[in-house]
Amino acid sequence: MPTTTPAMFTFPLGDDAVLIPRTPAITEAFHELLVANHDRLIRWNRMDPAPPVLEDTRSKLELTGKAWLEGTQLPVVIAVPQQRGWRLVGASALRLNDHGHSGEIGYWIDADFEGQGLVTRTVSALLDHGFGPLGLHRITLGTDAANRRSRALAHRLGFTQEGLLREANPTPDGRHDEVLYGLLSSEWNQRRA
Repeated sequence: MPTTTPAMFTFPLGDDAVLIPRTPAITEAFHELLVANHDRLIRWNRMDPAPPVLEDTRSKLELTGKAWLEGTQLPVVIAVPQQRGWRLVGASALRLNDHGHSGEIGYWIDADFEGQGLVTRTVSALLDHGFGPLGLHRITLGTDAANRRSRALAHRLGFTQEGLLREANPTPDGRHDEVLYGLLSSEWNQRRA
């Protein structure tokens, strides 16, 4: 079970969860979350099949923290309250492309917290920020074609399926098709109105 972590900055998702910036300040707790979910994550994501090492996790968090400060990415973790601090239960990021006024979103959640609406609220908050203060024109997401939960989330939030990349997702059990989705600012703003 991932340890709790204090948070210097949080963005509330309601009374039961917050978003915390993904920086080296949360290295140990985030590493425990990654290790606990590693087998699930390699099924859907392009990542090393070997379990993560603490120093690699710290290095990656340093890069995402730097990207946050440079304004090229909005990397967050999803956290739920514990007696002391926050329990990390998932992650998301909005990667930004200034030239195209666009972004790409990704997300994942611990198996014990699936189906509670945490990812939907997280992605909605990032879409609000991307299409609001950041002024993006479109945001895309890609997911393994067999990942029904992720595809359902894309449809639920109004994304349009725009393409299929055949055998683009290498996983330990073979190559899988990747489905691409897109959402325009005007479509999101109409849904939110």
